[in-house]
Amino acid sequence: MSHTAQGWPIGAAVLQIDLDPGTAAANTDYLLRPLDAAAELGTTVVRAGLHRPLTGAQRRAVWFWHEPGGADPAGDERTWAPAVERLRTAGLRARELGLRLSLEMYEDTCLGTPESAVRLVREIGLPNVGINPDIGNPVRPHRPVPAWEEPLRPVLPYINYWHIKNCYRDFDPATGSCFTVPGPVEGGVIDYRLALELALAAGFDGPICTEHYGGDGLGVSARNRGYLRRVLAVKPPAVAAARAGAGQDRTEGVRP
Repeated sequence: MSHTAQGWPIGAAVLQIDLDPGTAAANTDYLLRPLDAAAELGTTVVRAGLHRPLTGAQRRAVWFWHEPGGADPAGDERTWAPAVERLRTAGLRARELGLRLSLEMYEDTCLGTPESAVRLVREIGLPNVGINPDIGNPVRPHRPVPAWEEPLRPVLPYINYWHIKNCYRDFDPATGSCFTVPGPVEGGVIDYRLALELALAAGFDGPICTEHYGGDGLGVSARNRGYLRRVLAVKPPAVAAARAGAGQDRTEGVRP
């Protein structure tokens, strides 16, 4: 959604790393090579994720989150230390190339909670390394989950790129059963009008990527783009006015 001064869209390359100790060298090399390619292509942000490839059961499911996948929980120091080391190496290379590195929040990984995501970024300790608060991920599992604001608010100062998607969610307290299906950004359980206001107020100025699963993904993404454009046409001026009124005008660099 953000654009350069020339009007061309800002891109975001995507790469995935596996924390399997047996493939550490190969994974680190794979993490670094796309950074060089991204810089050559004029991309400004590279998104890295720590979630593992889908299992066979996940690939056969109607929606892959119906089945459990691989996990690298934040409390497992065997994977935590390598994650910090490899991502710091990537962050340093990205800094040399003038790139931002954005780490995607994803359930059951070292980036699975806002606390662990913030801890990871702080331990990496580089200003160009931030968080992609893909809050659609922690909201969709078929189990009790926190309200969408809870994974977002703690990471607001660290956002530098954003995957935005939504889902419809139902929970039956009598049986404990949960059910989620993808939905348009405007229609799901996450209130993105408020979420964008919170992020802009915290200084977010990065690109946005809309996501959707199933059906006419291109059509839903176009609808999502239209919604974001309508909201962002009014939110940055409103945030700027609020900051100016409080003597904290920091909106420079926020682009609709």
